[in-house]
Amino acid sequence: MSKRRDDRVAAMQYLYQWSINEPDSLSKDWVDFLKPLEQERNYYSFAEELVFDAIKHIEDVDKVINQYTKNWDFDRIAKVDLAILRLAVYEMLYRRDIPPVVSINEAIDLSKEYSNQDAKRFINGILDQFKLTLKRPLRSSDI
Repeated sequence: MSKRRDDRVAAMQYLYQWSINEPDSLSKDWVDFLKPLEQERNYYSFAEELVFDAIKHIEDVDKVINQYTKNWDFDRIAKVDLAILRLAVYEMLYRRDIPPVVSINEAIDLSKEYSNQDAKRFINGILDQFKLTLKRPLRSSDI
């Protein structure tokens, strides 16, 4: 697995954990989350950026997800699928250095590994609709 994939897995897992039990101190909770992992904290610097910024922008991210989950109650989205969607939508909205199609492909790969068989279609459907509204290159970074 690549370092970027390791970082996305860690970020997705943390966002999943965070959605179930929001901590009092994000910084302390992040450090505690990393303790049992095999790598040092600096190995997960990209994951840390993703987590802290995704949570910082969680209202905007959730608004997008809610907009594209028509006929589906937001609270009924599986927590792991929600974590994957939050990570991908955050990247598509705020990470100009990551092409949106990369974020979508990574989200689908995460769903194949960490969710059920139907999740990849659900996640892909939401992200594909959302990408059509973006006013930036889909296959290259903006930077």
